[in-house]
Amino acid sequence: MGMTEGVTVVGEAMLELSRASGEGSPDGGWNLRYGGDVINTAIHLARCGDQVRFASAIGADPMSAELRAAWEGEGVDTSLLLAAAGRLPGLYAIETDAQGERSFHYWRGEAAARRMFDLPGSAAMMEQAARSKLLYFSLITLAILPEEAREKLLGLCGAVRANGGKVAFDGNYRARLWPDADTARQWRDRAIAVSDMGLPTLADEVEMGEVDDAGDAARRWGADEGREVVVKLGAEGCLVDGRIVAPPAKLSVVDSSGAGDAFNGGYLHARLAGRTPGEAAIAGHRLAGWNIGRRGAIPSRDAEAPYADL
Repeated sequence: MGMTEGVTVVGEAMLELSRASGEGSPDGGWNLRYGGDVINTAIHLARCGDQVRFASAIGADPMSAELRAAWEGEGVDTSLLLAAAGRLPGLYAIETDAQGERSFHYWRGEAAARRMFDLPGSAAMMEQAARSKLLYFSLITLAILPEEAREKLLGLCGAVRANGGKVAFDGNYRARLWPDADTARQWRDRAIAVSDMGLPTLADEVEMGEVDDAGDAARRWGADEGREVVVKLGAEGCLVDGRIVAPPAKLSVVDSSGAGDAFNGGYLHARLAGRTPGEAAIAGHRLAGWNIGRRGAIPSRDAEAPYADL
């Protein structure tokens, strides 16, 4: 089986409820959007001009149809997006307190995405995804899947690499999605083992335990074994190739939602274009810096959006 061009991202996208604000929005109203770590990165890649497919499952309901149309409008290929009859997309609500701190409430136990490897079209979806130039997924992807489906995803990673493609894995850790940190670490380590590129965040690694600093995280992710590892450090930048690469400009934070997803989009785009990891880190910082200067995990494009220059 040959390899095709393009990126396939695998994971969950959810409906997002957030409090409405501004003129014309009655107090207590809600806005309905969407969010999810891998779809955020997919949209950034599509805006950069990369060919990117979203492999997942949504419902067969009108809201799911709107989600599909929105992603297609951003240039994301939805041919690997399956419809699960009788299921709905997952839902989460965001609330913000007086200090601007955000809290999240989730309804995802019966979400369609949990069945993405157990639907009539799943085998064909995996066959197509196996031919990707790059397969990208996260620890959240693994967290929302049943154990048998996790095994299928790791098997898909092996198939991509056997076909000459590469696998990138983000260590996005959400404690509420796992029974305990030890279980999350076990699946993280198995995913690292079948990946070529690792994109952990130091804060996540510290929260999971057994990691103290960026160098320790890079070693745990296999940087000393030849794996490409970028440890994200928030405002400090990232550790790549044994050195800290700082953001090219001081970051002004309006909304930190999706910062890591934007960094991943810029980084992966630059690497796909043949630039070095250090150069790609700068591209990631530029896109993340634009993203956090605006509200929402995926802000609308504006005149300052750096996509054409990454």
